Amino acid sequence: MSITQNIEHVSALIAKAARGVGRDPASVTLLAVSKTFGPDAVIEAAEAGQRAFGENYLQEAIDKQQAVLLLRPDLALEWHFIGPIQSNKTRPIAEHFAWAHAVDREKIARRLSEQRPPNLPPLNFCLQVNVSGEDSKSGVAPTEVLALAQVVATLPGLQLRGLMAIPEPAEDVESQRKPFALLRALQQQLTEAGIPTDTLSMGMSADMDAAIAEGATIVRIGTAIFGRRDYAK
Repeated sequence: MSITQNIEHVSALIAKAARGVGRDPASVTLLAVSKTFGPDAVIEAAEAGQRAFGENYLQEAIDKQQAVLLLRPDLALEWHFIGPIQSNKTRPIAEHFAWAHAVDREKIARRLSEQRPPNLPPLNFCLQVNVSGEDSKSGVAPTEVLALAQVVATLPGLQLRGLMAIPEPAEDVESQRKPFALLRALQQQLTEAGIPTDTLSMGMSADMDAAIAEGATIVRIGTAIFGRRDYAK
């Protein structure tokens, strides 16, 4: 199937999953993960109505943004950086993206705040939470989310929108739902502490239904839209 057909198919699956748990499908945003795919693929997706694109690799993403802008300056796209954020990446992220999904340290948030150009709107960001406790995963520990949020929620040039997680894979839906339920509970903890947020960035192709059942507002879908990635390119 084409990228256009894939977007239609994924959008239908999102709508079905949302309605199945009594949610408005419009409350779930599809983030098309376009890493390793070129500007032509992004443009095709945009022509199918997709506007939000997620990227993991910084230089590739910036080059792609510039290429898309050159080829199709009429497209108003929203770029999300969804990869881990090192200190040496904060300035270009602050300058070139509308969202950062993987903030997990005060130092990173402060650098993004200081380096966000004043002519741009606040950088939307999520705190990445290590909901599965994996040593190999980035993210703040669940017990430390509230303390970190209290520090970074008022930084200038930034807007704390919510929480993000990438749980370890699970086969059945009930097991998939548990870490997403934890992220939702942590968001509620922020609300009760006077830190309102509106975003749960969670769920990918294999666990999208479970994430939507637990309140995901952004699902990050790549392969189901663009096809399998060739990392050797």
